[in-house]
Amino acid sequence: MSQGKFKVAAVQMVSAPEVETNLARADALLGEAAAQGAVIAGLPEYFCILGRRDADKVAVREPDGKGPIQQFLAAAARKHKLWLVGGTVPLESPDPGKVKNSCLVFDPTGRRVARYDKIHLFGFDNGTERYQESRSIEPGAEPVQVQTPYGRMGLSVCYDLRFPELYRSFGAVDMIWVPSAFTATTGKAHWETLLRARAIENLAYVIAPAQGGRHANGRDTHGHSMVIDPWGQVLAERAEGEGVVVAEIDPSETATRRASLPALDHRVL
Repeated sequence: MSQGKFKVAAVQMVSAPEVETNLARADALLGEAAAQGAVIAGLPEYFCILGRRDADKVAVREPDGKGPIQQFLAAAARKHKLWLVGGTVPLESPDPGKVKNSCLVFDPTGRRVARYDKIHLFGFDNGTERYQESRSIEPGAEPVQVQTPYGRMGLSVCYDLRFPELYRSFGAVDMIWVPSAFTATTGKAHWETLLRARAIENLAYVIAPAQGGRHANGRDTHGHSMVIDPWGQVLAERAEGEGVVVAEIDPSETATRRASLPALDHRVL
């Protein structure tokens, strides 16, 4: 991992049903992140569209490697000179009625260096709220990590957060990214607890860019985008509304914590 300190940014959005509107807001917020000194920035899940119906994201799906959303991400990474964790993008799947919910990573030249397809699909029904992502999303199958000059990053998306075995499969990554659109109901109950647990278990920084507010479809997302250190301390957080959460990553903190508590080396199972 890079020996010097550096800054990361978690972008919080309240995405609309219109792709063009969201891309413009994402670009402005990434500009803010870069202006604050971030060298890595991440957008939230569904940053490009949070539609009124599940079918809306299927309607704007793109073939892998082509399309205006992917072109935007590459151009934004290049323009702002960022390593960019591009939230999620609806990519074509073999089922024409579904998409892959894909997290794409770009380097500062605009080159795509990783793709992770969300593995765990959210399902929730408490009698008043109902969500079933499997109706419109085809799950991924493989964990993905990506090496950067600032360390190794493990990729995950939203509901993945409830499945610690995914994070254990990464091994000793330096940063864990969790672009999300947690519901207000489940987020209030579990969001921070789960994020801090993943940081503590893996002795890694966790960066969680989130959707945070009331959307056009009536959905309330929890927000509370945050950056958490390997000891489970929240370094920076934004409760609601769009904005940028910036925090400093110190690789020596990771090394110190892992040396004093070598839990990763003590694993048996």
